[in-house]
Amino acid sequence: MTLDKDYGELAVLRGRQHCGILRVVNFRASQQGTVCVQILASHAEDLQFGAIVTAEPNRIRIRLSPNPQD
Repeated sequence: MTLDKDYGELAVLRGRQHCGILRVVNFRASQQGTVCVQILASHAEDLQFGAIVTAEPNRIRIRLSPNPQD
């Protein structure tokens, strides 16, 4: 889980291995835990296979890994 988009850039542009990235954007600190639990519950499999999930207050974007076995 991160607030910083640099992790996604490292994973995509530089091809760095990762086990899924959850980025939360524009949530209050008091909301971040709840948002993370909700995203992990609903997108655990995507994250397990290397997806990058960006959660914003009004939308969720999912970038799936091009190689789900990686």
